[in-house]
Amino acid sequence: MIGLVRGTIASFAGNSVIIDTGGVGYRVTLTPSTIAALSSETEPVTLFTYTHVREDALELFGFLSDAERGVFETLLGTHGVGPSLALSILGTLGANEVVRAVQDQDSSSFELVSGVGKKTAARLILELQGSMAATSVMPSKVAGLSGGPTTRSDVAAALEALGYAMDEIQAATASLDGTESVEHGLRLALQAMGSR
Repeated sequence: MIGLVRGTIASFAGNSVIIDTGGVGYRVTLTPSTIAALSSETEPVTLFTYTHVREDALELFGFLSDAERGVFETLLGTHGVGPSLALSILGTLGANEVVRAVQDQDSSSFELVSGVGKKTAARLILELQGSMAATSVMPSKVAGLSGGPTTRSDVAAALEALGYAMDEIQAATASLDGTESVEHGLRLALQAMGSR
């Protein structure tokens, strides 16, 4: 089980990054907001990882904090939630918002995630109540994620990584003022898309 990867970023490829750790490159799948936060990093980075073993593959999923990885693992423990959906939930809402939505029983937040309807959102809230009732996630200290200022281009890059078209992205990010964190800006942009 690989729990942490520390090294320099060798390259970005879609929703993943190659981390060079002493001559060995690990491909780590990330959320769009984490990719945006790491896009300008030239110093070595540390990613907390979750190793997912399948019959035909070994995949690493990376997070900027151990608490964020914990939320991901809690989501995986929910019936019907695999790594792709758990990463999509984190990419859309962010770890803090997932915890807040569960604690406040706000299923409409989960409905912002592509592929999650009313019934699935309600089931997620119900199943996660016990495991996230007393959980709190601190904002990450990496610039651009949770609490750091961002630009429309960071949110646009995150939306592009989620597969949205450029005209949709431009319309959704038009109302952002640039003081939002990537997570908050992404959530606002997705809400703007949903209201159309």
